[in-house]
Amino acid sequence: MNVESMAFDNKEKMNRLITTILATLFSIVLGAQQQDVKLAQFYYRQGEYEKSANLYKKLSDRAGGYNEYYFNQYIESLMALEEYDRALADIKSTLQKRPELVSLYVTYGNLLERQAQVPEAEIQYRKAIEMLGPDRAMISGLGNSFMRLTKYELALETFEKGENLLGNSGIFSYNIAEIYRRKNEKEKMIHFYLQSPMITIERISAVQSYFDKYLDQPGDLDILRKKLYEKVQEDPEDIFYPEMIEWVFIKTKEYARALRQAKALDRRLGENGARIYSIAQIASNDKDYDTAIDAYDYILANKPQNTGYYIDSKRELLNTKRKKIIYSKEYTFEELGSLKSEYVQFLDDMGRGKNTAFIMLELAQLEGLYLNDLDAAISTLNDLITMPGANNYIRANAKLDLGDFYLMQGEVWEATLLYSQVDKEFKEDYLGEKARFKNARLSYFIGDFQWAQEQFDILKSATSKLISNDAIDLSVFIMDNANLDTTYAPLRLYAESELLLFQNRTDEAFAKLDSIGLLFPDHTLQDDVYFVKAQNLEKREQYEEAARLYQLIIGNYPEDIRADNAIFALAKLNEEQFGKYEEAKTLYERIFIDYSDSTFSIEARKRYRILRGDNIQ
Repeated sequence: MNVESMAFDNKEKMNRLITTILATLFSIVLGAQQQDVKLAQFYYRQGEYEKSANLYKKLSDRAGGYNEYYFNQYIESLMALEEYDRALADIKSTLQKRPELVSLYVTYGNLLERQAQVPEAEIQYRKAIEMLGPDRAMISGLGNSFMRLTKYELALETFEKGENLLGNSGIFSYNIAEIYRRKNEKEKMIHFYLQSPMITIERISAVQSYFDKYLDQPGDLDILRKKLYEKVQEDPEDIFYPEMIEWVFIKTKEYARALRQAKALDRRLGENGARIYSIAQIASNDKDYDTAIDAYDYILANKPQNTGYYIDSKRELLNTKRKKIIYSKEYTFEELGSLKSEYVQFLDDMGRGKNTAFIMLELAQLEGLYLNDLDAAISTLNDLITMPGANNYIRANAKLDLGDFYLMQGEVWEATLLYSQVDKEFKEDYLGEKARFKNARLSYFIGDFQWAQEQFDILKSATSKLISNDAIDLSVFIMDNANLDTTYAPLRLYAESELLLFQNRTDEAFAKLDSIGLLFPDHTLQDDVYFVKAQNLEKREQYEEAARLYQLIIGNYPEDIRADNAIFALAKLNEEQFGKYEEAKTLYERIFIDYSDSTFSIEARKRYRILRGDNIQ
């Protein structure tokens, strides 16, 4: 290596060393400053104002002789100590050196106002505004200084003058909107926020979050919608405003109007249907099935079959039609038959395979539970279970449904075999718990009460709250009634009647339930007889008779295990079917006060608060 090269290497090493030393020193200085800031904040919060004043003054001086935040905190510390003369001297001294610091006049005015010198304070505030120049940072700083002191009118005047000085109307619209938000003047807040340069299609999610947070009173969204329509008229080419109108309709649950807006945007922008599909999902989840069906139909009519949302829409359309029919409780067999035909047509078109397995599962449920065609349902499920490539979870659900349908036909062995297969395959999963519960319930139906109760006791700790609650109810029920009679005769009759109800043999079930009262008139099962009959009368929409039986339980068996069930069920009937909201509220309140350990206590409290008018999120 020659001398020249060695000299160059040594110079490079020296430069790196100097850089490292400087970086280390800078880090030390910066670390020390951050430590001083934290310490000053700590002293101020603890009310040690002398210490915070000294530190903030030191920090401000260190920042080139003046830092607005540190200096203001210094003055605040002095005012807390009532050292007004010292504060005034420092303000005047700083203004003499830096007269362009207009925000400092606000600090000056605040000091005077704290000493009850209001007219003198106003002079300083006016002087600050008068000294404004066409400097955006200066204008923002002064306006924010007034806002910190809640001097909103002066802040407005500052930003309005600033827009004139800069010759840019709207540049401070966001700041003005923020002032009106703080003043709770929603209409003006919306007006200026929509004028802000921040309002762009790229920031639409942020805008929606802003309005979602601050438009929280009835009527606020109506004001926004009106303003958005005005903006559409002013600038019909800007898609931001139609996008926002669609969002407002979704927020106000006007899904049909949201869909009309979405269709117009979809056509205008040549989209792939994602917007329409999203509204369909939201509407369906909120039980607006007609709008959801309209949305899915639009996608199927206007989008190519090879687009991502076409197949999903075809599948969801069937599901939505099924929910609309089933949940209305006013369907006819003709409507169910027509829906089945649509399911079959879908499977004929798309094929029966792993991608349509869930449709086959829904078809089987339609056939077995609503059309009462158990043979067809069993055939569909057997095809699904033996189909190559089917998802294991869908196959397991099919086995559970198939077990139920076999049990409805009286095929107990086939049912328990299927439940056990799912239990074994999904031991630590929700499906395993569900299978174990169904097997335990089957044992209860056929009178094997000891084994059933052992299983229900285990399932009390199930991860599924629904399974856990049902297991607790059945375990307690067996315990209360099996110990009263070693023959189990009344309990066997009751369990047999529940199996008949499960098999949709309602008349036979009710006859067997009535026989319990005749054969064992003093047995404690009578409240349970009333309850299970009331539950099934509700399903048949015989609400008045169901309510009568619930009332019998409440009046005659207030200490028995069905009391809280009956109170909650009657409260729901009063709320949802009879419109007797005050009576419902009284019953809900009775549950969480008199039956505080009930599994219905939390839900009863929530429903009570909603009926009382509380804002429940």
